Amino acid sequence: MTTIERPAAFVSAATLLLVALPVLAHTDAGSVSGFASGFLHPVSGLDHVAAMAAVGLWGAFLGQPAIWLLPVVFPMVMALGGVLGIAGIPVPGVEILIALSGMVLGSMVVFRVKPPIAVAAALVGLFAIFHGHAHGMELPGAASPLGYSAGFVICTGLIHLSGIAFGLLTKWKKGEIAVRILGGVIVLAGAYFLVNSLR
Repeated sequence: MTTIERPAAFVSAATLLLVALPVLAHTDAGSVSGFASGFLHPVSGLDHVAAMAAVGLWGAFLGQPAIWLLPVVFPMVMALGGVLGIAGIPVPGVEILIALSGMVLGSMVVFRVKPPIAVAAALVGLFAIFHGHAHGMELPGAASPLGYSAGFVICTGLIHLSGIAFGLLTKWKKGEIAVRILGGVIVLAGAYFLVNSLR
């Protein structure tokens, strides 16, 4: 293993550990507290982890500037969705769109879809609204809304970075296959979450 491959392998292993956490989807607002709770919340629902990792993977496939732009667009627009949730403004189909985000973004990776950067950013931003709304609905019950928000944003960024690190394996042929397979796993996970959300 080369020096370049070691960090990617480490981040990939860390990502797999995150994915191994139980599927809890969304917590009740009463269980939300401060920074630690906000930091752990994104990894408590695999529907969110899958979509956030897919953003990083897809960005790595698209290259510059998408590799950094998409992971910036997602949390920024997610914050807007969070404001809608905090304000109690209803957004239809939140759980369905969160599940679809994993399927669609994972498919972008599997099929190496390379749209113009504006289209990619708009698609990522669209799904980010629904992820943000789901979490914003929980925020008013937080003991420390600012601490919770900070923890949530930091963890989201780390998940994006994990996706980017794994996505950098596309520089090698076998690595590209591994990344596309992970995209397929995300698609299947999204399908599973979609079925559950329709029950």
